[in-house]
Amino acid sequence: MDNSVDINSIYGDKIYEMEKVMMDAVSKLDDFRKEETEVLKEDPIEHLAYRIKSDKSMREKCRRRGISENRENALNVLTDAIGLRIVCPFRSDVYLMVKKIKESSDFEIVEEKDYIKHSKENGYRSYHMITRFEGYFIEIQLRTISMDTWAALEHQMKYKKTVNGNQELISSELKRCADSLASTDISMQTLRDLIHSMDDIEE
Repeated sequence: MDNSVDINSIYGDKIYEMEKVMMDAVSKLDDFRKEETEVLKEDPIEHLAYRIKSDKSMREKCRRRGISENRENALNVLTDAIGLRIVCPFRSDVYLMVKKIKESSDFEIVEEKDYIKHSKENGYRSYHMITRFEGYFIEIQLRTISMDTWAALEHQMKYKKTVNGNQELISSELKRCADSLASTDISMQTLRDLIHSMDDIEE
């Protein structure tokens, strides 16, 4: 790791501690993952992504919120300087990981919003948690694979300047696709539950 510090960074020398805290949280989630994989004989996580919000993005967010661009606000007023995304194969896996996080003494739950059961108007679905871990806020988002795919594509199209003239049509189609994928998620969950129930009978 480069020991030089960008004195202009909004995080200053806290960036090194943030990186350690982020990787400690990832390690803890990996422990949960291993525990449940041993029990279920299936991995409840398809992949795990993590990041520290860039200096530029954090400064822009401070400006949007009308607060000063400083370390105190970046780390203690805003809550997403450190972000983790857990992508799961099935809806039940999402709620299993939510349960593991809530039961852990390492994570303090500050706020949670279930956008899976109560989706946003545009069709966005995900489970959001704001936590405190080792003294830092960490935003955790949990999704199924289809929810993550939809969110990634929606994000791409949201910033395409060429879509402005067809925004209403595109928004409508995105909502339709989100609802269709949600229906598929439920169907796949039903099939998984059926297969598991048959396995239990055979045993």
